[in-house]
Amino acid sequence: MIWEVFRQEKKGDYHKHCGNVHAPDREMALMFAEIQHARRMHANSLWVVPQAEIAEVDAEEASFGGTTDKAFRWAMTYNDIDASFAQEVADSEKEQEKAAKTREAQI
Repeated sequence: MIWEVFRQEKKGDYHKHCGNVHAPDREMALMFAEIQHARRMHANSLWVVPQAEIAEVDAEEASFGGTTDKAFRWAMTYNDIDASFAQEVADSEKEQEKAAKTREAQI
């Protein structure tokens, strides 16, 4: 049986897939995972999961991020705004885009 192994280096970090082990039962899988994926490099914790139990939902099967129209949250949907407010909204959008790119770069 194949078991997938996910490793957490430091407390609070995400668990990341680091490989798999072949073992007949859970106890052996835990032991093999510890030997192969935590012996040389420090690990805070390991998740060991039967490969058959892992499922995937991709973008074609589901709509991630919701489908609710939230255009009412943006000031540009209102018709009677003055030019100074429109510039403030444009500046705010640029700041948000910059922050989003920074967050993506950190991941």
